Formats: sequence, C-alpha cells, structure tokens
Amino acid sequence: MKIGFIGLGNVGGKLAGSLFRNKFDLTVYDLDKNVTDKFKLKGIKIKNSISEIVKEVDVVITCLPSPKICSDVMLSENGILKNISKGKIWIEMSTTDQKDIIKFGKLVKEKGATPLEAPVSGGCHRAATGNIAIFVGGERTAFDMVLPILTCMGKKILHVGELGSASILKVITNYLASVNLAALGEAWTIAKKNNLDLKKTYDGIKISSGNSFVHETESQVILNGSYNINFTMDLVEKDMSLFNKLSKDEDIELEIAPFVLNIFKDAKEKFGSRAWSSMVVKRLEDKYNINFREKGFPEELIDTEPEEKGNEI
Repeated sequence: MKIGFIGLGNVGGKLAGSLFRNKFDLTVYDLDKNVTDKFKLKGIKIKNSISEIVKEVDVVITCLPSPKICSDVMLSENGILKNISKGKIWIEMSTTDQKDIIKFGKLVKEKGATPLEAPVSGGCHRAATGNIAIFVGGERTAFDMVLPILTCMGKKILHVGELGSASILKVITNYLASVNLAALGEAWTIAKKNNLDLKKTYDGIKISSGNSFVHETESQVILNGSYNINFTMDLVEKDMSLFNKLSKDEDIELEIAPFVLNIFKDAKEKFGSRAWSSMVVKRLEDKYNINFREKGFPEELIDTEPEEKGNEI
C-alpha cells in the first residue's frame, strides 16, 4: 500500500517518520523545502506538488496547522479533491473544524474515494516514538483497512464513530489540556510565593488527586525554563476557538472556556504567536517577578516508553 503524507510540521513530520521507520512505501510533501530536504536525506521519496503525490498513492494523509490551510490543500487547483480518484483513501490527521471534515468528506466520496479523520493526542514526544493516541472517525470498513497504518503511528487507536466525531473529541481533549495548563500557572505561583520546594511540589502534585498528563509533561519544561512543549500559542488559540465554536453551534453558554481563551490570547500578544504554549504561565512569573526554575528537569520531553505496535481500544 503506497502512502502519501502532506504536512511535515512538529506532529506530521514525526508521524511520517514512524511510517518510514516501519517500512511503509512512503512519499511526502511540504511547502518548506528545508524540511523535505531532511526527509530526502533519509531516503524518503519527495514530490513537488500535492497533485503528484495524490495521483501516485493509495492512501493520502494530511496533517496541517489550521482549518484554512486544510481547506487550501483540499480545494486548490493542484489539491486533493481535483486529483483524488476512485478507490483511494484520504485520512485527515489535522485538528480542524468538524464541519469542514464532513463537507470535504462528502466531496471525497463523490470522487469514489473514502474519507477518514484521525487526529492525534499525547504530545510530540509520543508522536516521535509511535506511542501517541489516535482518534478515528469514519466508516468502520475503511478504518479496518487502514488500521495497520495507524498502529504504526500510534499506540492506542480509538474508533470514535461517524466522520466528524473524532474531531469533536480531539477539540474537547485539547480544551481540557489548555484549562489545566492555565491552572498550573496559578498553582506554581502559589507554590513559589510560599517558598515551597518546587521539586517536591512537582512530585506531590504527581501523586495526588490534582495530577494530570499536562502536569507530568508540561510542568517539567516549565520548571526547566525552556517551556519547549513543541506546541505553540497560535495552535492553542485555534483549538480553543474551535471548542467555543462547537458550543455556539449547539447554543451552549460556556463559562470557563471563553475566560481561558482570553488568557491564552493575552499570552500570545505578550510572547508571540509562535511562542511555546506552556509560556502562558510566564504571564504570572513576570507579573510577580518570580520564576519557576528548578534543577533536574529536562529541556525537552523524550518518550522513554519502548516503541511497540499499537492496538485498537
């Protein structure tokens, strides 16, 4: 089965790397030639246009940073919809708008091809090792066909339901992670101002009812001072905005989400759209002239779990 991968950013590049590492027949495309050159040096096939890649593969995977870019890749003259044909499968791994997924899925079906969505969750460090979680929406028969591909990119694979359902679940999980991150900023501020040992505070939270995946991962690079979580402010704003949009579509009045979104917007304005998202806590460090530095924490997260073939849960 020939696979084409479009979008080699922080997440996409690592997912594509897992496919290559597991000996799939892989061809990749990205607008950034510096990125594709690195893949070429590894022996991975490169194409210079989306149309070329779509015409030559059985499965085309997209992993892109925003709904607008997803739309451009799908709808442009040299894009996927103009070039996909009967029998092929399109897998959208971007975190994007559920309504766009459904709209593009319908257009893909009209071409005789099959759409699936498969957004990922668990951090770039797990994407690098094939240990990330993958949510899948779409026809069960198509899911079964591509499961061998997905289990080489992710460790836990969940078929959520119909097309669009996985995108909703992904946005929910990203919302919860963002709320937790903003709350951690306040927690670390209280700890610091009360002169707690921050290493012991980290361990205490980790063994307590207040623990979370976000604390176990992002608190480490916060305490190091690198803040390097490989996820940026603009992406948090995109994901939180998608969550808020879902609430408006269902006429649900949210209380926490709009408040937290404003916190991240303020952080983006202060530190820049491409600043690491964990720098949201630096708002409070700067405001109270403190820092959360502690020795013994890594500059960047590395997944230490052994790589193993994933499975459906």
